[in-house]
This record gives sequence, structure tokens and C-alpha cells, in this order.
Amino acid sequence: MYQNARMMNPRKVRDMAEADLDVVIRSMAKKQVKALGDAARKRQGRLMGMAGKAKDKESRDRYRQLAKTTRELAAAAARRLEITAENTAESYARSIKKAAEELAEAAKLAKDKAAKEAAAAKAANAKTANTNTANGKVAKPKPAAKAVKKKKE
Repeated sequence: MYQNARMMNPRKVRDMAEADLDVVIRSMAKKQVKALGDAARKRQGRLMGMAGKAKDKESRDRYRQLAKTTRELAAAAARRLEITAENTAESYARSIKKAAEELAEAAKLAKDKAAKEAAAAKAANAKTANTNTANGKVAKPKPAAKAVKKKKE
């Protein structure tokens, strides 16, 4: 298995990893339906073979009826499996779409909030600059106090 993974095209491996799960769900269901159909055909064939070898009419009819019932029940099970897989895949796709929309909306809200904060900060800086120059004087920073040295006595 590991050798096959190394020999495969890396792009193909990445594409498989990025595949949507709804597609994976549908493909798995297809495989299961196919396996179910194959098993039903084998069982029906076995029962029909037993009907052909039966000695009396009653046994033959019973095996034929079992084969017919087996085929019908397998078809019904396959239909239910397909419907369930389709519903699951659609539900997953809807959930992913909704999550992506919510994520985009949250990003938009965060961007708007950051823009408002930046505008508020800019307005606050402009207001403080206006108060310093309102008297016609520009406020100068005070010089740092010098350290006083003590003389030795």
C-alpha cells in the first residue's frame, strides 16, 4: 500500500484528500448497492438451482418462491440504501454550505469591526492633536530631570 502511494501522482493523492465527502458517501453507497445486488443474484441462482434439483413439485415451488422473495427484498433494501445515502450526502452538502456562509459572514463582521476601531482611533488622535494646537501653542515635551550629585564632605 505504501509503495502504491509513493508511486501515485502527488496531485492525484491531494485531489482524493480534498474530495467532498458527499461524493464519497454517494460512491460508497453505489458500491454497497452493487455488492448487495451481486449477493442477491448469487442467492437467487442457488435457490433456483435447488428448485431445479427438487424431486417434488411442492419443494420446487417453495424454492422458486424463496428466490423471488429474495430478489424483491434485496431490491427494496438497495432502494432504501440509495435513498439513505442520498439524504445523508445532501444533508452534509447543506451543512458545509451553511458553515461556509457563516464563516464568510463572521469574517465580514470582523473586518467591519476592525475598520470601525481604526476609524475611532484615527478620530481620537485627530481630536487630541486639535486640543494641543487650539491655544495656538504646540505642547512641547518636558525635559527630563537631571540627577543632583552630592558633594563629599
